[in-house]
Amino acid sequence: MGMGARAGCTNCTQATWKSHSFTVLLLVLVLAPQAWTQCRILRCNSEFVAATLELGNSGGGKEAGNAGYCSALRSYALCTRRTARACRGDLAYHSAVQGIEDLLIQHRCPRTGPTAQPRPLPQAPLSGDACFYERGYVQREGRAPEYLHCGVFGDPHVRTFSDEFQTCAVPGAWPLIDNQYLYIQATSSPTRGGSYATALTKITIIFKNWRECAEQQIYQAELDNVPPAFADGSTSSGERRGQHSLRVRSQAPGRHAEIWAAHIGTTLVVRQSGRALGLAVRSPRAIVESYTPEQDVQLCVWGCPSSQRLETPHALPTAAAHAHCSALLPARDIYFQACLFDLLATGDMNSSSSALDALEDARGMIADPEKVHLRAAAGVRVAPRLPALLVATLITLRLAL
Repeated sequence: MGMGARAGCTNCTQATWKSHSFTVLLLVLVLAPQAWTQCRILRCNSEFVAATLELGNSGGGKEAGNAGYCSALRSYALCTRRTARACRGDLAYHSAVQGIEDLLIQHRCPRTGPTAQPRPLPQAPLSGDACFYERGYVQREGRAPEYLHCGVFGDPHVRTFSDEFQTCAVPGAWPLIDNQYLYIQATSSPTRGGSYATALTKITIIFKNWRECAEQQIYQAELDNVPPAFADGSTSSGERRGQHSLRVRSQAPGRHAEIWAAHIGTTLVVRQSGRALGLAVRSPRAIVESYTPEQDVQLCVWGCPSSQRLETPHALPTAAAHAHCSALLPARDIYFQACLFDLLATGDMNSSSSALDALEDARGMIADPEKVHLRAAAGVRVAPRLPALLVATLITLRLAL
């Protein structure tokens, strides 16, 4: 009996040690300073730690606690599966996956069943300035919020909120932003003239209902129709204390619209440049990051899927195209690179206006002038001439991707 009891106790000690070790590992991973742009394992870790900490305060007995723990584990496993592709080769990710497997076995958790529900966003009582994000933030924090910028334009090119620059082969409709307050979808279609290049032809923006500040409102723009109003014909919404949470104005009706969402501190600019639409967004970090694990496709947050990314050609267009882009965009940055790419893809000199307008929007939305010009990736050669045969070859290669 004594030996059996000691063996059982040894197993209990090992199980407890494994559980505590895994929790410590999670806390280390959560607090680690490194955070990868696309691998979201740190978010999965944080949600699991928060869910299990809440279990300790919920009561309900051992059986209820174990059921809740199993739900949290299944939710954790689901989160890791959703980010598996982006986390390939990430040590923190593979450690978490192995730890989840061990804990599922240790706690005899069924692999199917309910998952932990995401925690609701804090719902503080509405104060006088609750519907005016920046004003309320300054009062609470004593400083202005950190703003992030995303720009989508041209073939399309994406400057993400984390200042990554990508060119995407994303025909059809794709979410640009999908969080608790805002949903934006862009549709990309082939351009005219027999070219296989794509361009943004439709942008749909949905402002979600948020307490007393804003009712759901929809804005939709299409090529040759960028309206100076929401879909219901109104130009403002959500009146509070004599001011509106949502407003639209236009400098050029039919080709430009600027939308202010005061309750989330967000500004959006939709414009038509040449034969393509473009979108620029300025939004506080807290709003940008207010998404759940299910909202895992957002081009402005993580860029386009790796399988849909286009590499910038190592050679550039003819001297005329090079001179054209240089005159419009003297800095050798991502906008200059996008200009050349679009000229190569479409053969249309007017396509360069997309990059120029995107740069102007970035200047208006990024407070630090030093951060406006992202430099082109290293290794891209700038050549003043490109033989016509090589241009045709590059286009053919692009079509084959």
